Amino acid sequence: MQTKTGKSIQTEASGATHTWHIGDVAIHGDLILAPMAGFSDMPFRHICHEMGSAISYTPCAVDRAVLAEVEGADRTYAFDEDERPVAIQLLSQDAQLLVAAADRLMMFEPDLIDLNLGCPSRRITSGGRGSALLRHPQRIGQLVSALVEAVPIPVTAKIRLGWDDASRNYLHVARILEDAGASAIAVHGRTRAQGYAGHADWDAIAAIVAAVQVPVIGNGDVRTVSDIVDIKAQTGCDAVMLGRGAVGNPWIFARRDLSDVSLAERLRVIVRHLNATAAFYGAQHGTVSFRKHLVKYIRGLPGAAQMRAELMHLESPEQVIATLQSWYRTLASRYDSAD
Repeated sequence: MQTKTGKSIQTEASGATHTWHIGDVAIHGDLILAPMAGFSDMPFRHICHEMGSAISYTPCAVDRAVLAEVEGADRTYAFDEDERPVAIQLLSQDAQLLVAAADRLMMFEPDLIDLNLGCPSRRITSGGRGSALLRHPQRIGQLVSALVEAVPIPVTAKIRLGWDDASRNYLHVARILEDAGASAIAVHGRTRAQGYAGHADWDAIAAIVAAVQVPVIGNGDVRTVSDIVDIKAQTGCDAVMLGRGAVGNPWIFARRDLSDVSLAERLRVIVRHLNATAAFYGAQHGTVSFRKHLVKYIRGLPGAAQMRAELMHLESPEQVIATLQSWYRTLASRYDSAD
């Protein structure tokens, strides 16, 4: 299949893809882990990248926080070399602050800078950032133009369909982004007012694909391998971004549903992910932080609700691992745990 931007992409069920580009950055693969506050940290990105996530997006950083150099804030956008290509995502509504923050972040040598125009959080939108900017398309153009002029790497943006159903201005915003020099656009198929409720509008994503010449990354309601096939077929998007659907199932980037992962393999990845998180944050903090991943990893297993309640009280990796191993031994006879 030849796309409008000249990229040749295979669409077989295996998911084999040729290299495509965002600006001059080569992207190897068509599945991408979404930047999610509290989730897309370095330990989780590592696992998803190894499974097949083609870009590592850091969680969004607020311009003022970047410039204030708040203690520990660098952890948000730090990354390892083997994660490349890496995009650092920024939140801003002021061109001067945006450029200054991006300039500071260039010391980390990211491959891409992404402007977050989709975050629906009230805490973010009350300050005029994130999806609040969808109500001010011309300001979006000014922000992106300033950023493109200021940094020597491709600039991308992530949007929603509009502020609410009465202002679904996604085509207007997409064209402004392209005209301002954005090298790619990621689109979550909901409005800000929807949050994560209702259904993502994949037809709207398809309309953006048809309206612009830069690569478009589709996002929203992708939780299974079948969903990946469907959103690509329906929208013609260049790549698919997965957020909530990847939490507890990094195998989705290898085009495997969680139901296809053996019990033994699931346990191995949980232990690895937990240990990496504990090493990154410290044992107790890391164990507590890992709980939100853990409850997703074990979903669907017999006794998961009772086990979840027990695991929530544990505060060391060793306790969690011992408890899980004991539980999994009782389940092993029901599952094929061989690799």
